[in-house]
Amino acid sequence: MSARLVRSRTDSLLLLVTTVALAAGGVAWLADAPGVADMCWATGTLAAVVPAVVWILRALHRGHAGVDVIAVLALAGTLAVQEYLAGSLIALMLATGRTLEAAAQRRASRDLSALLRHAPRSARRRTGSDVRTVPLAEISVDDLLVVGPGEVVPVNGRVGTDTALLDESVLTGESLPVEHGRGELVRSGAVNAGTAFELRATATEEDSAYAEIVRLARQAGAETAPVVRLADRYAAWFVPLSLVVAGLAWLVGGSATSAVAVLVVATPCPLLLAAPVAVVSGLSRAARRGVVIRDGGALETLGRARTLVLDKTGTLTTGRPRVVDVTAAPGRETAEVLRQAASLDQLSPHVLAQALVDEAHRRGLELSLPADVREEPGHGATGTVEGHRLSVGRMRVGPDSPAWVRAVDNRAVLDGASVVWVTADGTVTGAVLLRDPLRPDAPRTLRRLRSAGVQRLLMVTGDRAEPAREVAAVLGLDAVETGQSPADKVAAVRAERAHAVTVMIGDGVNDAPALAAADIGVAMGARGSTASSEAADIVLTTDRVDRLADAMGIAVRSRHIAVQSALGGMLMSLAAMVAAAFGLLPPAAGALLQEGIDVAVILNALRALLTDRATRPVLTPTAEDLVHRFAAEHDDLREVVEAVRTAADRLSGAPEEQARAAVEHVHRLLTDRLLPHEHAEEHQLYPALADSLGGPETTATMSRAHAEIDRLAGRIATHLTLTDTEGRLRPENLDDLRACLYGLYSVLRLHFTQEEENYFSLAP
Repeated sequence: MSARLVRSRTDSLLLLVTTVALAAGGVAWLADAPGVADMCWATGTLAAVVPAVVWILRALHRGHAGVDVIAVLALAGTLAVQEYLAGSLIALMLATGRTLEAAAQRRASRDLSALLRHAPRSARRRTGSDVRTVPLAEISVDDLLVVGPGEVVPVNGRVGTDTALLDESVLTGESLPVEHGRGELVRSGAVNAGTAFELRATATEEDSAYAEIVRLARQAGAETAPVVRLADRYAAWFVPLSLVVAGLAWLVGGSATSAVAVLVVATPCPLLLAAPVAVVSGLSRAARRGVVIRDGGALETLGRARTLVLDKTGTLTTGRPRVVDVTAAPGRETAEVLRQAASLDQLSPHVLAQALVDEAHRRGLELSLPADVREEPGHGATGTVEGHRLSVGRMRVGPDSPAWVRAVDNRAVLDGASVVWVTADGTVTGAVLLRDPLRPDAPRTLRRLRSAGVQRLLMVTGDRAEPAREVAAVLGLDAVETGQSPADKVAAVRAERAHAVTVMIGDGVNDAPALAAADIGVAMGARGSTASSEAADIVLTTDRVDRLADAMGIAVRSRHIAVQSALGGMLMSLAAMVAAAFGLLPPAAGALLQEGIDVAVILNALRALLTDRATRPVLTPTAEDLVHRFAAEHDDLREVVEAVRTAADRLSGAPEEQARAAVEHVHRLLTDRLLPHEHAEEHQLYPALADSLGGPETTATMSRAHAEIDRLAGRIATHLTLTDTEGRLRPENLDDLRACLYGLYSVLRLHFTQEEENYFSLAP
């Protein structure tokens, strides 16, 4: 039987015995049997003395004496002066506080079983033409291994075939597969996302990357010190003060009963009850927000956090590639380019292929079934769609490539995006740009965390510098460290812990050691690895990073209420101690007064269950429904935004007929789809949000953006009327028209982003 289960049963039994003893004594006293009543109350008192002494001895063994010292002295004192009712009341209070404390401080399990389950235990070793599966411990340096599709790279090694396509998210957190050429070094723990490849071992099992992650997590978890109870910190001065007052009452007044009365009213039930009740209430509220906090100590420590270390991929970003733009070659349509690419990629397991198919489905495109599909890892897929030979994947771009191809390639470099080129019958027809987008709730989350007391925000990621720094700039982070290994992340967390209470949030196996090394580890548990969840103190069960801000707000408020209740209760107890020292308060009356103080502090502590509207606006049902509606419309309108930029691009170099057709197409999209959406937001969504956000002024800036969108759309419409005698766009107006289109494109992207961050992220 586990020690935790033994303690739980012991505490429950003590609570039952003290409750029954107090109630039975009360019944006997009402039945005019004072002797039986005293016996019942004395039994309840004795039942609490023995475990209380054990608690003190354990505390002394750990190097500190907690609040239980006064309780034991008060229990012994009531027995000595035969104030059995007072003793029974104190015993019940102790048992209640112990039970609440156990519920508030469930110990976190740092079981790393998920890490061990993922770790490979065998490898396929090749000797000549013979391939055999052998235990991983038998692998030596220079052994030639074969890694099949979907298998975990067993040890560090160098690629022995032309290419290897690996999912390295376990090691770096980066969601996009990485291609490695012959002779390149790869690390154990990565997953083969392509075809089988040969691997020349450069390390044994013990010296490989994945084994190091497991060791780091174990070591970091062992270094994390247990959190001292909030009550014990206040007991450092309250206990000596209580003993001094009791001693003076005995010495000066000469009455042991007065001393016992002082100890009775000094029994630190406000400490034993208020803090656990507030913490349990905070844990309950956090659970309702989709935040699992493993013990009360984690909640208390989170409320004191001043530094936050963040992973990037899957934490600040969605962790899933998403189509951000589709570009068609001159004379082609973007919808057809995407439809053909998605049709071919329907049978591909590649993460980028899935993003293309999802985008095509979102746009309502009807896909065709491909034939004769072949996929070359690291290069893409080829096949036949509706009689056309298509290829989707990588392509070398050089100085001889068409201007539009070079422009797309340059844009991908600037945006930190991946490019999927689409070729039909040997001709490049278009390109699809993908990137891992920022979570819409990330900016609001970090602002709320700063408001809650976090003073330093640091990103530590295994990703490349360019996309990481762009994310850091958008979010206003204090520092960013890129290309970090699991060991580097642990070192960064330890360095931050030396200066302040530090929280680490991540989602991958590579984050598990850093989560365990932090004062508080927070795992994105909805889609993240099980290993990171098991190494963490807090798990976000929904795929929203703003739940961390919710948890931080709850922790700060719960801790504030716990301190307020404890200090308020102690101040009332101090006043009662003075009265008892002068003989104005006998022990039984003091115990009853202490019960009244307990009720007051518990009621105050229960305020932690209530929602603090100041930390998070609460949307009305109408506003929430509207947010979901307009968020869905945003997804549908992204192709309109893309069309605006495409039209602007066509004004430079495309034939006049194509340029005018593109502008007219944009005008129809603006008139039929975009402007009605913006007008509905202005007259339906914004008034509904104003009630939750604090008044019309909270949406005034966004309303100004609507006015600018209207102005630019009207200006574009006017340009279409300013044609020459043959109905062509006037050359002297092209610069202004181009400026209007590019300006509208920029305003729309910024406006959409602001709405998604500030408004749409409020809805669950």
